[in-house]
Amino acid sequence: MNVGAGAGAYEPPDLEVTAVEPSETMIAQRPEGAAPVVRAFAEELPFEDLSFDAAMVVLSDHHWSDHERGLAELRRVARRVVLLTWDPAAQFDSWLVSEYLPCFGELIPKGFRIQQTVDRLGGARVEPVPIPHDCLDGFFHAYWRRPRAYLDPRVRAGISVCALMDQKCLEEGLARLAADLESGAWERRHADLMGLEELDLGYRLLIHPP
Repeated sequence: MNVGAGAGAYEPPDLEVTAVEPSETMIAQRPEGAAPVVRAFAEELPFEDLSFDAAMVVLSDHHWSDHERGLAELRRVARRVVLLTWDPAAQFDSWLVSEYLPCFGELIPKGFRIQQTVDRLGGARVEPVPIPHDCLDGFFHAYWRRPRAYLDPRVRAGISVCALMDQKCLEEGLARLAADLESGAWERRHADLMGLEELDLGYRLLIHPP
């Protein structure tokens, strides 16, 4: 089961998958041949207990209205739960947030913490997921070594938090980024990043049971 499945980009093609997605807009974007999808919310999964071998969630649990209930539902319907999530403690580890978009922190749900998620799962193995410099996915921190990408509206259109955060803050931050790239200030401040192949910016894989 893939909860918060969106258009199905992360679904393994070699396994039998049931997708769960609340948004009709996202469901409409699922390609022909994608896994069958059920319109439902994580907090109210319409399945019997232990209906699935595993449930996965990819960077969507922070959108749930009731995080604790959503995790309880995952544990109820699946024998194993795997979450790719993000540690809010790392919010200022990124130059993007610390220097240009501090308003990103306003989007973090109150009390949302990795240890809290682990506790609500009843224990989990936590593994860091460093981001490669040429990451093909387009999530918020994917372009840590390609700053000009954030100036492209097509790139930002694929980053959900860009639509959710304060637009004045976003516009002003991007204007500062554009100026710093033009003057060379960004490269001077972050020359050390150019030699890195990957970077840990707080993304974590949680696996229950451990």
